[in-house]
Amino acid sequence: TAARRPAYAPWQPGLGLRGHVARAQRFRFSRETGSGAEGAVLEIRVPQVLHLQYGMYVWPCAVVLAQYLWFHRRALPGKAVLEIGAGVSLPGILAAKCGAEVILSDSSELPHCLEICRQSCQMNNLPQVDVVGLTWGHISWDLLTLPPQDIILASDVFFEPEDFEDILSTVYFLMQKNPKVQLWSTYQVRSANWSLEGLLYKWDMNCVHVPLESFDADKEDIAESALPGRHTIEMLVISFGKGL
Repeated sequence: TAARRPAYAPWQPGLGLRGHVARAQRFRFSRETGSGAEGAVLEIRVPQVLHLQYGMYVWPCAVVLAQYLWFHRRALPGKAVLEIGAGVSLPGILAAKCGAEVILSDSSELPHCLEICRQSCQMNNLPQVDVVGLTWGHISWDLLTLPPQDIILASDVFFEPEDFEDILSTVYFLMQKNPKVQLWSTYQVRSANWSLEGLLYKWDMNCVHVPLESFDADKEDIAESALPGRHTIEMLVISFGKGL
């Protein structure tokens, strides 16, 4: 039989999107075990492109969220996981490498970010991971046909305050499909003038703040990468009030 054609063109270092230079960055997650025992190690490579769009490179929040997934990796095999606003997709790629059934998504209005999702899958040999366009606040066919999820990942999506409610309305729609789904989200505190608490109450969601030290994310570097401003990052686990 004829060989199956790849779904997208091979990624090559140095080739970006519309002339923007791309480079690969390595992240290495490891966990020490007892003396004389070999610790688990996972290496992930993702493309980064210097571009005005936020999702084209790795932000510190993504590494912290990936570390949280790595810490809980034994709970991931077989779980349905959706990353929203995925961009470079470091957390979603790690979840897939740890055995989760992952779907990556970014705005259908940002084709460059969707292409970066696909390139990340290719660089990590994950052809089974689907990439879909989901625009926050829009009820699209892709959103309607998504299967129920167990975990939703969101790294630094709470960036522009005008997007917050659109994000939560999309998450609410997914929580109605599976009231036990959890949103695992990291955000970087950039202003003391806004809070998610009121919106979470409006959408009947509960929020637990997870201390960074509880999953070894309080180090000077995580996954062998320096994280400027790491101390301002919050890790949240958000659940549906009616699912409790």
